[in-house]
Order: sequence, then C-alpha cells, then structure tokens
Amino acid sequence: MQLTIPKDFILGAASSAWQTEGWKGKKEGQDSYLDSWYKNEKFVWHNGYGPAVATNFMEQYQDDVDMMQKIHLTHYRTSINWSRFMIDYEKGVVDEDYAQHIDDVLDALIAAGVEPMLCLEHYELPTFLLEKYDGWSSRKVVDFYVQYAAEVFKRYHHKVKYWFTFNEPIVIQTRCYLDAIRWPHEQNTNKWMQWNYHKVLATAKVVELFKSKGYEGQIGCVLNPEMVYARSSSPEDQKAAEMYDLFFNRIYLDPLVHGSYPEVFWKVCKEEGLEFTYIQEDLDCIAQNTVDFLGINQYYPKRVRAPRYQWNNQAPFHPEKFYETFDLPGRQMNNSRGWEIYPKLLFDMAMYIKERYNNIPWLITENGMGRENEEQFMDASGVVQDDYRIDFIGKHLSWLLRAVEQGANCKGYMLWAFTDCVSPMNAFKNRYGLVRIELNQERTRTLKKSAAWYQQLIDQRILEIEDDEAVK
Repeated sequence: MQLTIPKDFILGAASSAWQTEGWKGKKEGQDSYLDSWYKNEKFVWHNGYGPAVATNFMEQYQDDVDMMQKIHLTHYRTSINWSRFMIDYEKGVVDEDYAQHIDDVLDALIAAGVEPMLCLEHYELPTFLLEKYDGWSSRKVVDFYVQYAAEVFKRYHHKVKYWFTFNEPIVIQTRCYLDAIRWPHEQNTNKWMQWNYHKVLATAKVVELFKSKGYEGQIGCVLNPEMVYARSSSPEDQKAAEMYDLFFNRIYLDPLVHGSYPEVFWKVCKEEGLEFTYIQEDLDCIAQNTVDFLGINQYYPKRVRAPRYQWNNQAPFHPEKFYETFDLPGRQMNNSRGWEIYPKLLFDMAMYIKERYNNIPWLITENGMGRENEEQFMDASGVVQDDYRIDFIGKHLSWLLRAVEQGANCKGYMLWAFTDCVSPMNAFKNRYGLVRIELNQERTRTLKKSAAWYQQLIDQRILEIEDDEAVK
C-alpha cells in the first residue's frame, strides 16, 4: 500500500546544541544546568559519556551539513546554547566567538538548502542563573531570558523563520523538583509549578517581543504532551487520565494556545495547597500573546488507572495522587529504551490538538527509535542495517498522514535525531540517528540504511507500507 506525502509536508530531523556541540571553545562560567549535572553526577551517565565531547559539532558541523545535503534534508531543528551565547547573563553581553559559530552554522545550512529552525532553550539554563537566582524560580530570570532572546532575534532574524522558545519546558523541573530523581534532588512541588508558570510567562513575553519588532516568521514552543489512555471506561480510570492530562499537558497547552489556565487547574491548586507567585499583569500578557504554532515531541503513550491505594497525606503533594501508571499487557516494546511502541498515538495526538486547541498549526518535532548495541547490525561494509528504525518511522508516519487526511493541521515530521547524540543519563547507550557517530577521537560519521530510506521518502513523497493495518 502507498500513502502520498503532501508536497509541502516537512520531512526533517532534529537535535540540540548541548547534545552535539561539546565543550571546545567554552569559556569559564558558561556551564549550563546539564553541564553541571554531568560534573556533579558523572557516574549516572552511561559509561561516563556526556556533553563534554558529545558529537563535537562545534568543529565538525560542516560534516553533518554535508550529510544533510547528501540525503536531501530540507529542515533541521537545533538550539542556541543560552549558557554559551552570553558572557554576562545579567547585562546581556554576548560571547562573539560563539555568536559567530551560530552564524557559520546557519550559513552552512542555508547554503546546503536546509531550512534552520532554532530553539532558544533546550535544557540549557545557565548554571550561573541557577546558582544565583534559583533558576526559573525567579521572575528576574524571565527578564534575563527575554533580553537574551532580543539579542538572538536581532542577529539572526533574517536567516531563521521558525523559532521555538523552549524544548520540553516541563521536563527539567519535573525530574529535579517534582520527582527528585536528578541532581540536585530537591523535592519541592511549589517550585516545580513556579518554574512551569515562569516558562509560560517567558514564552508570552518573547512572543510579544517578536511580534513588536515585526520580524518575518513564526514563533512557537516545543512541548512533549503525553497521549494519555485510561485503563478502562470506568469513571474512576477516566478521571485518572483527565488529571494526568491536566498536570502534564494542559498546564502548558492551555495558556500557550488559549491564553489561560483551565478553571479546574486553579481549583485543584487551591484544594491541594499548590502555591506559586503570579500577578494579574503577567496573566494578561499570557492571554494576549499566544503562540503561532506548536512543536510536539512524541515517543510513547501514557497509560493510567485510578490509584488503588490511599494517598499518604504526610507526603508532599504530587499529581500522582490522582493516578497510577498502568502497563498494557502484551504491549509492543522497545526493550532498549523501556518504552511502549504504539504508532497510533500520533493520530490520537493529532485529533486531540484539532479538537481541543483550535486546530492550531503544529508539527512533530521529535519522534524516533533509540536502539542499544547498533553495531551488531552492521554489514560487511560498516553500514548499520537499521530496519527496525525504518519500520518505526514508517508506521508512525502512516498514522500521522491519515490524521492530515482527516483535517489535522500538522505541517510536518522531524525525526529525532539526525545524528546519534548524547541524551541525559542515557549518553550514547541508545542510538537514534540516521547518521552513526563512532566514539573515537575523530567522532567518525557514517550513514545508516535508514538515511537512504529517508532520502527516498523526501524525494519521492511516497510512503510504502506492507498493508493497511497501520491506518485502519
């Protein structure tokens, strides 16, 4: 069976600054949160690999761009590393060496016919601001971020037409302050919500700035809402799914798209004593400056059921008071990553956005297949035969294309990732790229089988699937 890919439907790939650049050329005081976490807990990163070398994109970006051109890639999403862009974060003094690097990368992409899409913060909060102001706990950090964004727009607006304020803005504080499973392991639910709120506010202020300058292009935010499935049709299980959706999806989607938080959110915050600082002026700013479009990262479904046990009221509030994770029996798994594989989630997410969020323009900004020990799949010529990745992309993309046929305003699909890259804790354990990175001094790059397949997809605009099961 064949599915036609619309001519203007983006087929791209993504990465980020901190996961590729490495530390060469970095100046004292330019650490990000990720750099500091790695330095403080190197032992939790697989085999000790982390952002120190990464893929050495700082020096080898042209190699990657050449490979993008070779497979006819049309769009590439990455980030500017806020912690490296500035020498003085408070005064807005720019590191001109790093700023020139960004210019050089953009010029190389454009020369190769690749449209750059830039994110202003992909977990790259400067450590200086974390230590001095407690990061996004402080309203001042919102102002520093807007100052940083203003400088970035001024320098690169003529080269970049797609902008994102954050990548997965909920993740860092959820891991660090809600679940306390990552450095600095501080459980503080109120801080978790303050960080969420300030990132929503920061997005609104940057949108306001972008529009006020009359820059050509669009500005949005990359979110990672989880497609939530209740275990059953029971009211109790359905309620569990609604509450998970509220605390991990709607606390960003509603204010960024609709301009306000849902009433049920304020009600539950009051009942549970979840407190954070906000003022009406900022809520007005959020209401008046919604995003143009969304990036959506999707990997696996979230399945929940009603909790089976009484919540311990002596424990700090956590949204899991209202739900319990449920593992579907017989589910297909990516055992390397420990994630369920459920391609239909892209169709369901597309319908969720269409029905609840005004069918706002959006695109998949991350979806992909991480696999451990990929070298076992190398052929005699050294090419990784990653048919599992081709199968994964094909099935997910087929569901996405069916959603587009049914009116979903999805503009494209961007694979995570263009090259193998460092991930938090996972390091290089699971490989995601169309391009393999050898962990030698040269960081040698080779195209995998999936790269040739993706090129064919880009060129021919036809997706071949074995049967119609993927789109029933």
